[in-house]
Amino acid sequence: MTDTTVTGWAGWGVFASVLLLIAGVFDLVFGFAAIIGPDSTLVITEQGLFAVNVASWGWWHILSGIVLILVAGALYRGMTWARVVAIILVILNAVGQLTLLGAQPWLSLIILTIDILIIYALTVHGRELKARNG
Repeated sequence: MTDTTVTGWAGWGVFASVLLLIAGVFDLVFGFAAIIGPDSTLVITEQGLFAVNVASWGWWHILSGIVLILVAGALYRGMTWARVVAIILVILNAVGQLTLLGAQPWLSLIILTIDILIIYALTVHGRELKARNG
C-alpha cells in the first residue's frame, strides 16, 4: 500500500475533522453565551453558596473553539500538523473521559471507544486524508 492508496479508514479521518468542527462550534456558542450572559453565577453546594465568574471561562471556550475549527479544516484538507494536533486533542479528551468514568460510565466508555478509533485512524491511516484530497 502506498501513500496514494485510499481505504475506508480515510472516512474516519473525515469523521474526526467533523467532530472537531462540531466541538469548535459548540465551544464558540458556549463562550459567547458566557461572555454575553451575567458576569457571575451562584452555585449552591453542601459547603455553602459560591459566586463563580464565568466570563473567563467564556474567553477560554472562544479560544479553544477557534483552535478546534482551524484544526478541523486543516485536518479535512489532510495537513500533517493538523493530524498531530488532532491526536493530542483527542488524547486530552480521552484522559478527561477517564476522570468522568465514575460519574457517567456508559457515555465515557462510548466516547473513549470513539477516541481510540479516531487516534487509530489518524495515526495509521492519516496519510490517506492527504491522498484523498489529492
